[in-house]
Parts: sequence; structure tokens; C-alpha cells
Amino acid sequence: MPTDLAAAKPTYSPGQRSWRKLTRNRVAMGGLFVVVFFVLLAVLAPWIAPHDPMAASWSAIRKAPSAAYWFGTDELGRDVLSRVIWGARASLLAGVVSVSISLAVGVLIGMVAGFVGGIVDSLISRVTDAFLACPFLILAIALAAFLGPSLTNAMIAIGISAAPIFVRLTRAQVINVKVEDYIEAARAVGCSPMRIAISHILPNVTAPVIVQSTLAIAAAVIAEASLSFLGLGQQPPEPSWGSMLNTAKNFIDNAPWMAIWPGLAIFTLVLAFNLLGDGMRDALDPRHRR
Repeated sequence: MPTDLAAAKPTYSPGQRSWRKLTRNRVAMGGLFVVVFFVLLAVLAPWIAPHDPMAASWSAIRKAPSAAYWFGTDELGRDVLSRVIWGARASLLAGVVSVSISLAVGVLIGMVAGFVGGIVDSLISRVTDAFLACPFLILAIALAAFLGPSLTNAMIAIGISAAPIFVRLTRAQVINVKVEDYIEAARAVGCSPMRIAISHILPNVTAPVIVQSTLAIAAAVIAEASLSFLGLGQQPPEPSWGSMLNTAKNFIDNAPWMAIWPGLAIFTLVLAFNLLGDGMRDALDPRHRR
């Protein structure tokens, strides 16, 4: 009888088990829902934005929220709602592209450091420590100022500034994995170091890297908004939440809606990514599974 019950019990792959646990986490699913909502806003911006985000109207300067302008207008009479919707593109693009740069650089260097070891590991670790000694946002601002003000340069600066975090994380995971018995077995059967690194080590270090990537996107959204606020990111008149806040600070007394909506958008998106990242950490960590 127990054998029959065991045979009837469904079996799930590790990915299916992680997804089932993630779907049971209501907070994480709420974060995922908000992230998907903002992604749809960014993708469908040309069709759902009620007005041209860069069209000025001298008869509608700093108008309070109304039926015609749900979020009000800015100092040039532009619709704040339309600019918030289009600004989601810059924030999400900066988050995804900059973290992709960090992954491409950080995971590769961390794999080399952890797998090769020796003097290569020591050299990479010291350079990584030197980068981590500088605060992430300060380093991003310095790189963006050196490269020049633009969204592309801001994404490169954010990606390079966040790469040391992935270097350290990947290196630590590789050092733990490469001493496992199945790695020794792969060496014993004659697998090349390249095959061991790609086929056996890399798949087993992806879970914490994925979680860190989700959290890094939230940090990248804040960094892009900060750079745009300082004039080093998306350049006007292109809509960006950070540049909208930079303009709104001059009218905070008589037009507070100019700052409320882009600030609320940044807060909501960053919170959603953090909640999703925490849920993914719990779902992908074997110690949290029943």
C-alpha cells in the first residue's frame, strides 16, 4: 500500500517545485503582479498614454488633476500621467540592461576567480574589494559623469558599478560547488575543465545569481532615477521619473502632484522587485522546501 501511494504521488522538477512555492507566496506574487503591470505600461505606452508626453500646452501649465489630466500637468503643460507611463520605459530598460551588463561581466569574472583559484583569484578579489569599497551610487555617478549624460551611458555606469557584487557572489558559490563529489566524479571520468565549469558548476550557481539579479534591478531603477535627477541620465524632454522629480522640486509648494506621481511610481516598482526577490530567494533555496 505505501508503495502504491508513493507511485501515485506526482513528481516535479526542481523548477516546477520552485514555481509552486513561489505561487504560494502571496507577497511575492503581489510583487510579480506589480512588475508585470509596469512592464505592460512600458510596452503599451504608445496606445494607453492619453496625451503626447512631450507636447507642451501654454494654456494648461501646472493644472491640478482633473478629468482632462488625471495626474495634472507640469511646468510646460505636459500631461504628467503620460510622462509617468512613458517614463516606465526608461526605468525598466535601465534596470534590465544594466543588470544584464553586470551579469555578463560579474558572473564570468567570478567563475574564473572561483574555478581557477591561486594568484588569479587573489588578484580578482583585491580588485573587487577595491570597487566594493566605493559606494555603489557614488561610483555610478562618477562613471556616468565621465562617460557623459545619456541613458545609454547611465546604464553602462550602473552595470559596471553593480558587477563587483556578482563577482563576489559567483566566486563564493563556485568555491562551494567545485569541491562537491559530483565535480570530482566529472574530473575522474575525464571531463575537461571547461565542460565542468559550464555543464556542472554554472547550473548550480544560477539560483542565488537569479535572486541577486532581481534585487539588483530594484537598485538599478533607483540609480537611474538618481542619475536622471542629477542630469546624468535620460535627457529632457524625454520622460524619465528622475528628471521629472528634478523639475518638480522647483514647484513642490504650488504643484505637488508633479513630484507625487513619479515618486510613487519609483517607490512602487522598487518595492515590487524587492518583494519578488525575497520570494524567489525562499522558493529557490532548498533549505526552505518541505
